Order: sequence, then C-alpha cells, then structure tokens
Amino acid sequence: MIKRLLLFFGVVLFLSSCGGDVPYRIEGKLSNLEDETLYAVFENDSYKVVDTITCEKPGQFSIKRSEGDFNTVTIFFDHKKRWATAYLIPGEKVTITGDALYPALLQVKGGRINDQLTVFRKGVNPLLKEQADLINILNNKSNHTNTIEETDIPSRLTNVTHSLSERAQAYIQEHPDEEASAVLLQYFFMNPDDTRKMDELLAVLSPKLKDFYLIRKLQEYSAKAQRTSLGAEAPGFNVKNIYGHTVSLDSFPKRYLLLAFTAPWCDMCQTEDLLLDKVAMKYPKDKVEMLLVSLDDDPKEVRKLLAKDSIDWNLVTDSAGQATMLVDLYNVNALPRCFLIDEDGKIIMKTDNGLEIEQTLEKLVE
Repeated sequence: MIKRLLLFFGVVLFLSSCGGDVPYRIEGKLSNLEDETLYAVFENDSYKVVDTITCEKPGQFSIKRSEGDFNTVTIFFDHKKRWATAYLIPGEKVTITGDALYPALLQVKGGRINDQLTVFRKGVNPLLKEQADLINILNNKSNHTNTIEETDIPSRLTNVTHSLSERAQAYIQEHPDEEASAVLLQYFFMNPDDTRKMDELLAVLSPKLKDFYLIRKLQEYSAKAQRTSLGAEAPGFNVKNIYGHTVSLDSFPKRYLLLAFTAPWCDMCQTEDLLLDKVAMKYPKDKVEMLLVSLDDDPKEVRKLLAKDSIDWNLVTDSAGQATMLVDLYNVNALPRCFLIDEDGKIIMKTDNGLEIEQTLEKLVE
C-alpha cells in the first residue's frame, strides 16, 4: 500500500513538473492606459520574440511564455509610445504596476535585478517624475503658452537628467557587485560619442559580474564606440555606389571626406537641411568630397531622382546591405549622422548639424 502511494505521488509530481511550470510569467496592472493592446518583446543576445496582448480587464494583463531563453522583456503600451523593461529569471514571476503616464516610475517586481531597480527608482521618484513632466511639456509645446517659465524647460531638463546621473553613479559605486548597477550604467552612461565615464564605471564593477551578459554588451559597445571616436583612424570599407563603382577610403586621398548617413524617411536628413548642397557647390572635389550613405533599398529609383539633380552625388544605398554594414561599422545610432574625415584619414568631427559642418569646413579649407 505504501509503495502504491509513493508511486502515485511520484507520478503526480512528475506530471506537474512537466506541464504546470511556465518559465516566464509577467502580470501587470496599469492605470491611465490609453490603449488596451500591448506588445511584449522577449530578448536575449541573439534573437527576440514579439507577443501581442489584449488586456483582460481595463489596464490588467498577463503573459506566459513556456519556450525560449530570454534576458529581458519590454512591454510597449499606449500605441508603442511608452514602455517598461523587466529582467527575467526562468520560473520567477514578474509584476508591473503603476501609472502608464510615468513609465520610469512603474514598479517592476520579481527577481533580484527588478527589485533593486525598483528600490533605486523609489529613491529618485521626484526627479523621475519631474523629468517625465518636462519631456511631456516639450513634446506637446504647441499646446502650451510660451511663458518665461516654459522657455527655461530645456535647461531644467538638463539639470534633472544630470542629477539622476549623479544618483545612478553613486548607486553603482556603492553596489559594485550588483547586476542592477550594470543596468543603470547602460541606461545613464551609454554615450556613442564619449565612453570615458562608462569605462570608468565599468572598472568599478566587481569581477564577479564578468559573466553577466550586460557587462559583455557594454564592453563590446565601448570598443565599438572608440573605433569612431574623435581622433581615431576612420574604419576602412569597400562598397559599390549606385552606379556600380567601387568606393573605399582610399578613393579620397589627400582631401577631406564628409561621410553622411541619411534615409529618405528621415525629415532632418535632406541634403538641403544638412547644408550638403552648399558644401557640394562651394568646395572643389580635390579639397572636399562627400559620400552619402542612404538606408534606401531601391537604387534604380534613387538614380532617377539624382538624374534630376544638378549635383553629382556619390551615393551608397542599402540594396545589398551595404548601408547597414556602414551604419554598424561607424556605430551610427541615430539619423542623420555625419563624419568629417581629414586628409590623413582621421575622424575630426561627428555631427547632425549642417551649420556646424559648414563652419568647420570654412575654418579648415579656407
């Protein structure tokens, strides 16, 4: 009889272990949610999976995923305008609660990293709320009167962001062996133009974290950013322009090269907005040359448009993944992005400002 009971309970435990556990379970309740459709993006180092969720009750949702090995899940809401990220541990339930209007203040609980980050957010709650309010005013400035107080919003936002960075730095220095410190480092100190502060804080973190995936990611990011830092040798490349001609850094000897990353869907990327037209007409090609890199996959259509232009543009499109390769090579995180490379092949300027391009070339060439 005892053997039969033991066998019975053994079978029950086996079946429950096979079918009852869900590796990832996320539950949440968000107030002030504009749209009841949410999107969950599960990610690890090599791939991502997207789930669409409809709230069961107003603002209330539940997600279960039984397959995959993921580091994070990001919940996008309010027409994908806002989001919150949770760090995952298989078998550990995560809860996300709070006001959808303030994503940075949401309480994310479940797992050591999420709990620690929630404690940090509570400590800087007033700063996070002020930051969100200022960003909201800037994004909706057409709906506000232009008072003296509101004209000061950009500087107030800069001060708040700086205060948050200081608090994050203090936390990292006080908790060098916590994975949450690596998350704060990623959020506050990833700067594609200057990785010095990030590198300084990476050195503070405990060797115990060396195998944490985010540490590896930050180290790779730093190495990649330093590849295109000011004064660095411009990364070499070999691509074909829209006319089938091979173009490399060696194609522009003893002259300045303006490497401009653009896209047809980017409003700020137009050549006239970046003053590239003026540069092209003002400087002879033996002094300044340009190479436009456009995230456009239809070179035939581009050739038709360029045929109507009086300027002979040297352009690389993404028809064979060339533009994407160059975007990655030059660590381009936003468009437009322009690099000025000097006669010795060194990067001397990175900008998205056409006026800065014009003024810098005036000083250098004239």
